Amino acid sequence: MVRGKTEMRRIENATSRQVTFSKRRNGLLKKAFELSVLCDAQVGLVILSPRDKLYEFSTSSMQEIIERYQRHTKDIQCENPAMEQNNMQNLKHDTSSLMKKIELLEKSKRKLLGESLESCSLEGLQQMEHQLEWSINIIRARKMEVFSEQIERLKENVKDLASENVMLLEKCGGFEMQQTSGGEDVSMVISSEKSDVETELLIGLPMSLN
Repeated sequence: MVRGKTEMRRIENATSRQVTFSKRRNGLLKKAFELSVLCDAQVGLVILSPRDKLYEFSTSSMQEIIERYQRHTKDIQCENPAMEQNNMQNLKHDTSSLMKKIELLEKSKRKLLGESLESCSLEGLQQMEHQLEWSINIIRARKMEVFSEQIERLKENVKDLASENVMLLEKCGGFEMQQTSGGEDVSMVISSEKSDVETELLIGLPMSLN
């Protein structure tokens, strides 16, 4: 059978609580014994029942284990202040080092901007000059790349506009052809009407002027 999950809260029934205490106590003592044998560990276990009854297990003398525990806790308490002090010293050293680096960077920045050059030697000035020239070359190269990218974009725009112009010209050409054919039909109608009128006027003998 599958054991049900026990809810972790105080057992209200006194009889059930006592039975559970006995079972869990024996199981805990057994686990402590197994741990000491399998792992060669120094184990000291103390259990006080609700009725203040003492149960204990130890691989050696319980007093020796307690004394060993107390010595260990004292060593930790003595080590902690030393560790904290060492950490504080390391932090102070790191902070001082960072402040010096920031100060050097600020001085270098001012010199590159042409400020506070009085203390610079000829060699130092030449180094800064070379550094600035190198920086200018990099900036110019990047500027040319940007120009090339812009030119390529403009070429693409020109191609797009040319394609649009071709499409518009084709549409406009078809419209003009329709207008021309329509205009010729009108002129033909007008010329035919004129010829009819003239023909009607010329029929018969010429009238005498007398």
